[in-house]
Amino acid sequence: MLDQFQREIHYLRISVTDRCNLRCVYCMPESGVDCLPHSAILTYEQIARLVEQFAALGITHIRLTGGEPLVRPQLHKLVSAIRAVPGIQRITLTTNGVLLAQQLPQLLEAGIDGVNISLDTLDRQQFAAIARRDLLLETLSGLEVALSVPGLTVKVNCVPTEANRDQLVPLAALARDRDLSVRFIEMMPIGLGRNLGRLTQEEVLAQLTDAFGAPLDCPPPPGAGPSTYRTFPGFTGRVGFISAVSHQFCHNCNRVRLTATGYLKTCLQYETGRDLKALLDDGASDDELRRVISETIRQKPASHHFSTAAQSGDEAMNMHQIGG
Repeated sequence: MLDQFQREIHYLRISVTDRCNLRCVYCMPESGVDCLPHSAILTYEQIARLVEQFAALGITHIRLTGGEPLVRPQLHKLVSAIRAVPGIQRITLTTNGVLLAQQLPQLLEAGIDGVNISLDTLDRQQFAAIARRDLLLETLSGLEVALSVPGLTVKVNCVPTEANRDQLVPLAALARDRDLSVRFIEMMPIGLGRNLGRLTQEEVLAQLTDAFGAPLDCPPPPGAGPSTYRTFPGFTGRVGFISAVSHQFCHNCNRVRLTATGYLKTCLQYETGRDLKALLDDGASDDELRRVISETIRQKPASHHFSTAAQSGDEAMNMHQIGG
């Protein structure tokens, strides 16, 4: 499936809920949010039907996100349904890891291929300050269980800010003796993230170079997406950087997003897209769904403009509402 700029779009991120058991400072207000009623979000059956149409158009990689996807009951049933769709080659999950240890066995049986665990610090007090919940031990338990599974691709996602500057080296060191990827994801100026300063890729890499020595080139792990990867002398794993603002990679963008409410977003920055849930609720045929999906993706913007002043039509929602 090609957009108007001849980029091949084969990766769909699906948010299954706007709810979360953490309140990270760059994602959700401390006071919480008014969660969507169940009637406003896609059912698992609707998601599976949409995945069938996306797969028929060339989507091969599905990532399930939230909010926190594991707070939605029986997520493994959705994974199983997606695994049965012809053409889907890879299913992965982005999670904060709090509920992962108890749910991973069912997810593995259903066919999950990899997990990305959001983790900004290894310091318990700092974790409680950033996530506004004292649940570091649960997240680390989920990480350990995931790392014990042969063949499961495991990545740790960290958003580097001034608040966790002292934790970047300890987090990267998780990859010293383990086959995992620790990725530093530049703060996106979306929602609450607009108000927080970000550390640049160069700042993070300088810290890691001081600690571990000169970085070395290395091949990416499965499902690497837009990350650039390095390793360090003596490391088993690798360190990745996703710097969408300062190191823009829109010319290689291969993905679109589906929100929990069924809205197809073709670019993180902009509100433009199509309401697929409305089409489903109105009884749209598979042919009509594929036509709308194809037309919407074809109009995917050339790039974001996060480095410039806010524009009319920029996304106003927080990340938990879009899909992290």
